[in-house]
Amino acid sequence: MTKKSLKIAVIGGGSSYTPELIEGLIRYYDVFPVSELYLVDIPEGAEKLNIIGALAQRMVEESGVPMRIVPTFDRRAAIRGADFVTTQIRVGMLDARSRDERIPLAHHLIGQETTGAGGFAKALRTIPVILDICREMEELAPHAFLINFTNPAGLVTEAVLKYSPIRTVGLCNLPIDTKMQIAELYNRKPEELFIEMAGINHLNWTTKVVIDGIDVTKDFLGRLSDGKSFSMTNIPDLAWDQSFIRSLGALPCAYHRYYYMKNEMLEELLNKLEKQGTTRADDVKAVEAELFELYKQPELKHKPKQLEQRGGAYYSEAAVRLMRSIYNDTGDVQTVNVRNNGIISCLPDDASIEVNCVIKSDGPHPLSLSRPLPTQIRGLLQVVKAYEELTVEAAVHGDYGKALQALTIHPLVGDEQAARAVLDELLQANAAYLPQFQPTCPQ
Repeated sequence: MTKKSLKIAVIGGGSSYTPELIEGLIRYYDVFPVSELYLVDIPEGAEKLNIIGALAQRMVEESGVPMRIVPTFDRRAAIRGADFVTTQIRVGMLDARSRDERIPLAHHLIGQETTGAGGFAKALRTIPVILDICREMEELAPHAFLINFTNPAGLVTEAVLKYSPIRTVGLCNLPIDTKMQIAELYNRKPEELFIEMAGINHLNWTTKVVIDGIDVTKDFLGRLSDGKSFSMTNIPDLAWDQSFIRSLGALPCAYHRYYYMKNEMLEELLNKLEKQGTTRADDVKAVEAELFELYKQPELKHKPKQLEQRGGAYYSEAAVRLMRSIYNDTGDVQTVNVRNNGIISCLPDDASIEVNCVIKSDGPHPLSLSRPLPTQIRGLLQVVKAYEELTVEAAVHGDYGKALQALTIHPLVGDEQAARAVLDELLQANAAYLPQFQPTCPQ
């Protein structure tokens, strides 16, 4: 798809993450020449979009890169003729995230943005909007790639794979962040390592680490057991038990703490809410308020260090690297969300999985796994994937029964009465964003 210039539409352009993306596009302009960057948002986000647009313009002018920045509410104009469309939206904004976290906690369930009942609510709100974007792409930019960074990324990707012909790739910064941490552990550059990752988004295991052609997985897991936790900014950093890691035989991703340490994580979240009166959403609001005050400063012409507190480390590295690899047909290996097609044999072919892929001009090509996933990984993976399949159908069709079954089998809910109670409250709290459920929403 080599062209002399490219057009990118960023849906959710007023996000605090956008300066990360701008920084990456500037850095790699020589090999990924973006001439038009449309930053799209909704009228409710006008203030943030204006601030981000002005900062983006200053960053571009400071760099000398000939990139046109276009802040807009006109999504169709932004998508028309685009080469890439990236999505980083939050339907309902941070107030909705706060409800996603607080409502499950009121039922003594884990409240988290992307998994459990909270992630479920976000998926219900988000999937219909993403599919609307896909329909516009089918009309206005049918050959474009949709690069989805919107959480829950795996669920969103699966919905697009099943309900749209648009070429899509789901993206998360967790795999690249994990690779950076492993490289730091061994005092190596990331490109000197090969790590095999397998699973689904936010339920991904690092099953193999290779350095200089030598499999160092056993040594790595030993070092991990000695205290390296490999967490993320937005997840409580609880240490892994040595015997557990040894018997698992893989590095669980940071989000596995919600499954493998469910009681401890729930206690952490409940204690924070009780003692501080806050959830992670409140922390993010505080960080964003600080960031946007910085972004307003006319002398600021680069991404501020404080953005790392937001939890999106290496976002631009992951997003821009993926797009430039497609553009340049590089054939390098990246960990992204794609259609399974038999790669993970215990999951359906049409499921979205997160695995290593060779990135070519026609998109990602998944690599076969070095070995089948062991039983201890397969068991949890299949249950959570079944939850995801049901959630996609519930979101698309407004199916209360499938929504109830999805929550009932989710390991962080796992009870019919609890599932029904939290589902009814979430549907009621989100009624304005869930027209597909209106006939069944509790009054």
